[in-house]
Amino acid sequence: MAPGRRSRRVSLPGVAELLRPAARGPAVEAQRQASGRESHPQKITVYLSGSELLDLERSRLTLRALGLTVDRGRIVREALAMILADLGAQGERSLVARRLQEGTLRMMRATSPE
Repeated sequence: MAPGRRSRRVSLPGVAELLRPAARGPAVEAQRQASGRESHPQKITVYLSGSELLDLERSRLTLRALGLTVDRGRIVREALAMILADLGAQGERSLVARRLQEGTLRMMRATSPE
């Protein structure tokens, strides 16, 4: 790398941190909050279908009509906080676990020879 140039690599957590057991119990997880409007040093790329992006934009406009001016990233961070709190509190009974299980079962049925 040329002198004076910064690396574009982000610092990621180690394997032990990523794979540590999740804290259980509603007292901890129910308090999870979205980070809100601040500088975010970490980022991910998420690919959406056209209809998913349109739904997200419609949601932003609906919130705007309710007097809440937020960007799409804020909506996604809030939804993520909600779904992770539910997963932490409910485990396999959480909405995300049930939806992912149903989707996996549908995919397996669609690809299995009969």
